[in-house]
Amino acid sequence: MRSALDFFAENKFNLPIWATYSPSDWKGKYETHAEIIDNVLGWDLTDFGSNDFEKRGLLLFTIRNGNILKDKKSYCEKIMIAGVGQETPMHFHRLKMEDIINRGGGILEIEFYKSNADGSFSDKEFTVKIDGVVTHLQPGAFVQLKPGQSVTMESGVYHRFYGVSAPVLVGEVSTVNDDTNDNFFYEEIGRFPQIEEEEESPLFLLSSEYNQYL
Repeated sequence: MRSALDFFAENKFNLPIWATYSPSDWKGKYETHAEIIDNVLGWDLTDFGSNDFEKRGLLLFTIRNGNILKDKKSYCEKIMIAGVGQETPMHFHRLKMEDIINRGGGILEIEFYKSNADGSFSDKEFTVKIDGVVTHLQPGAFVQLKPGQSVTMESGVYHRFYGVSAPVLVGEVSTVNDDTNDNFFYEEIGRFPQIEEEEESPLFLLSSEYNQYL
């Protein structure tokens, strides 16, 4: 998290004030901070069950997100860091439509497949939009996004990504995000890892930890 804050600052990307609350700062905050807690905003990290975060993992921060059961907000925004060769494995969403944006750093490489109804890879050509331009892709196509570029994916499109040449500040703008029920990975993976604390108390809380400190 410390190195992530340095990388955000290097790329002139600022997080909300509550991003750096200490665990004790969260005590008694539910009434005023309910949207953050209920809609799972804030810090998240995962090694996707690999036990090798540098090779297969992702650090992300959800800045805003709706909740179809509680509010009218229909969108989500995240900021992520993809290290060089640090893979977010192949997955798709049945509901979520999203833009993946290279907001700075190195090149972001993404591999794509369309999914079949049974979750297998389709062998058919499909389209995405790169900076709003319709782009036809063959199954297994790779796209490289330079800083400032983005790709729009409708639901049902498999994708995996990683940084090339330098870590990448990756933005995501999407419809409402539900990591628990709308992430479908091609391989069986572990999404929410066990955390082994190296400090007496966490520096900042993960979005899954709020209720322990309220």
